[in-house]
Amino acid sequence: MADALNALLTQSCFSVLQDRLEKWQREYHVISCDENMNRCCEMMEFTAKIQGQLFAILNSVAAEGQHTDGVSTLKTRLLPWLGACFSPLQPPVHKDTGFSLFQDLAEKERKLKELPSGNMSDMQWMESQLCSTRLELDSVKAELNEAHRDLNKTKSKTATTLQTTEEELLQLKEDLRAAHLQKDLYKQKLDSYHDYERQMSKLRDEVSYLSSQRLARNNSVRLPSSLRCTSTPLRSETTPRSQLTSSSRLMRVVSRFSDLYNEERKEAQLQLQGYLNDLETVRRIIFIAVVESFKAAKLAHRLFRLRARKSLSSCHFGPESLEDTVVDYIVRNQDLYDVENSVEEVLSAMNLNPRIASIPKVNFSVVSPLIRETCKLAFTMQTLDPPIDLAFASDGELFISNKYRRSPDSDLSAQLVLYHVWPALMQGGTVRAKGEVVTKKGAVWSRSPISFMRSQSLSPTRNLVSVRNGTDRIFQIVLLLSVEARNLLWNAIRHKTRLCMLHYSQIQPQ
Repeated sequence: MADALNALLTQSCFSVLQDRLEKWQREYHVISCDENMNRCCEMMEFTAKIQGQLFAILNSVAAEGQHTDGVSTLKTRLLPWLGACFSPLQPPVHKDTGFSLFQDLAEKERKLKELPSGNMSDMQWMESQLCSTRLELDSVKAELNEAHRDLNKTKSKTATTLQTTEEELLQLKEDLRAAHLQKDLYKQKLDSYHDYERQMSKLRDEVSYLSSQRLARNNSVRLPSSLRCTSTPLRSETTPRSQLTSSSRLMRVVSRFSDLYNEERKEAQLQLQGYLNDLETVRRIIFIAVVESFKAAKLAHRLFRLRARKSLSSCHFGPESLEDTVVDYIVRNQDLYDVENSVEEVLSAMNLNPRIASIPKVNFSVVSPLIRETCKLAFTMQTLDPPIDLAFASDGELFISNKYRRSPDSDLSAQLVLYHVWPALMQGGTVRAKGEVVTKKGAVWSRSPISFMRSQSLSPTRNLVSVRNGTDRIFQIVLLLSVEARNLLWNAIRHKTRLCMLHYSQIQPQ
């Protein structure tokens, strides 16, 4: 009995019964009526099996006891339960309904006979599907085996390829290291090549300038065309000046300075000769106009630069310095330069100049075109680095062939300058364009050939305005003087003093 009970306990029959009942409850509304009936019959069969095992245990328990043991239990519990189970739960069937029950039973038997045939056809279809599925499975297995073989081949090839790839990788690393070393070597060569190019460019500029100077000595009237047409063609006038290189801008301003000498100077000389017959006086007036134009343009450039720096300092940003930005702004906006104001300042300064202010019956406004163009050119020259300025000039100075050329009416044996016809251009310590002077024997420092006064022909109002304008001009010129300019002026005074003493020693025996 104990073994049967243990076996029943081990099988967990009631747990299985509970699981089946829960599963049936979840699927009750999903499956068909026939399936529900099958589930119910399965539960009854399973319950009957459990009851059979319990009846076997009950029989074993009754056999182990005495003849009278368990009788009361059978009478009070088992027999009443059995009677209740087999008692009719419904009223007996009426005799009129017997025929209908037999018909229903026959119909159900017929359906039960037809069911195997339908199940057989379904079984055959399922068997055919199963066969086709097996064939597909066999083909898939064959493909899988083929894939396994390919995978094994690929693994073997990959192993060998990986080994060779590692060797190639090491070789590529060595090649890369060698390439980096070669790149550094090429970079050093490229840097040296750029240095050579810069040096060659400088040498070309020097050669071009020396060629222009050599040709200028052979032709004292026109600037040689080699300076205008170098190995690199100049851009047209419509090209923005800020896009030109420093050397190109330098050649442009030097060429323009030569055009002033050949065109505007000659026109101004013709205009003045209508008032004066003295060629020396006319030349002096033109020279003083050019010098005063440069002074006015330098002052205007300095004021323009201060205003530009003040305006750009608040909004400046970028890799360039503020000074470079200011210079670029000035180069791009030279049309903002008030050249007419500079022309008025030059005319006022000429009216106060003691060498030419006393000349009667001459209106200096006739040289305004020359003054205007000279101011524009001088303003442009101040934007170069370093800026271009006029060479220091004074009457009676020693003639220097590297700085000046003699005029056709000069005394070739004289070494002192009588007066200047056209100034020389200097950039730092380099002469960019030669000037023109007249040399005569017996020339003295600050010699003035004019002995009469112009103030007699001027009205008091004009004298007053000229004095006021001259005072402002002198104040502006003093502001422009730096320490270097004062030192240069002092050296020039000492040089002129020595020249005067030399000239005095030459004329003393006479």
